[in-house]
Amino acid sequence: MSAVAPRPKIVKRAVHGVLMLDKPLGLTSNDALQKAKRLFRAEKAGHTGTLDPLATGLLPLTFGAATKFSQVSLEADKGYRATLRLGITTTTGDGEGEILERRDEIARSIDLSAIQSACVPFRGLISQLPPMYSALKHQGRALYELAREGVTVERQPRQVTIHALDIVDWQADELLLILDVRCSKGTYIRTLAEDIGSQLGCGAHLAGLRRTSSGPVRVEQAVTLEQLEALDEPARLALLKAPDSLLGEWPEVELSNDEAGRFLSGMRRRVALADMPQVRVYGQTPHAFLGSGHVAGGELIADRLLSPTEIASMLVQAA
Repeated sequence: MSAVAPRPKIVKRAVHGVLMLDKPLGLTSNDALQKAKRLFRAEKAGHTGTLDPLATGLLPLTFGAATKFSQVSLEADKGYRATLRLGITTTTGDGEGEILERRDEIARSIDLSAIQSACVPFRGLISQLPPMYSALKHQGRALYELAREGVTVERQPRQVTIHALDIVDWQADELLLILDVRCSKGTYIRTLAEDIGSQLGCGAHLAGLRRTSSGPVRVEQAVTLEQLEALDEPARLALLKAPDSLLGEWPEVELSNDEAGRFLSGMRRRVALADMPQVRVYGQTPHAFLGSGHVAGGELIADRLLSPTEIASMLVQAA
């Protein structure tokens, strides 16, 4: 019996940037991240907030120096297209759970006007009770792990903001309600679906979910894993947005070469600027991204800095 030839070892490399991925149905966010990381042969990678396996859509992935700024995308407002199945509640709040109750007859009596009225209380600042089937931790364990064991723990309501809640379609024959939601971070769309169903008196669960935006980035700018696999390495690298793209809406501060060196060493720099809570900082020659900071009392103070090695590697990658 012939020995199986070992797989060739993947030689990893420094890769810096942000990939806008369109996550497929069925994959966890980490599964998608690991597939993309292998395709780029990247040394370091992360994602900017998880999507459930049953959800699809925009999942920004960060590589190398960009991982230092993942929190910016994590904190950003999100957009979703949610499909609600009215008339059925489930144990998990989505289509994977067991049916708790069916009220199809009540759901069939609902018209668009009733749906519009039911959505009104869920716009603006609202309170949500995190679902048991969520990644929220309790004593070091995810709530969904406890839920699968039949354990329910007390959760505290959270304040979230629904910036927009728009009705896209009401498919009365299928009892499917499609909504566009723009919300603050930490919003549970399955809880929103259940709460709207309760407001309507028929119950509901989340039958489908697609993330359409994260901050200023939209899913139309994203690529699928299949598209990524079909490209050669130079074409893949060309898809990466620069690490500072996550900070694109922040004011820019440019420093002379001497001042840039001092800033990178963590020293505060005097600047003739008004106070600003968030700025992106660049060197002058070349125009290289140095990191993030804030301005207070006439001083530029570093928050997240790139290393000289990362800066040099990014300049080579961009060349």
